Amino acid sequence: MSNIDKLKEAFAEALQIDASNVVKELKYQSIPEWDSISHMVLITELEDAFDISLETDDVIDMSSVDKSIEILNKYGVKIE
Repeated sequence: MSNIDKLKEAFAEALQIDASNVVKELKYQSIPEWDSISHMVLITELEDAFDISLETDDVIDMSSVDKSIEILNKYGVKIE
């Protein structure tokens, strides 16, 4: 599975949405499903999917799918 597929799957699982709705423009609290609780579930999903541990500042800064890609790149996770 590619990293972009892992990312989409993590978002879809955490937010309980279809993976086709996981687009770079999707932002925190732009849909009812992405609230503070599901945000923490998302962090766990991403950490598990990519075997990383996100720093607190990165958890707070993760405000969109696009920003999550940028943050994951910091941890050596390359997403095309």
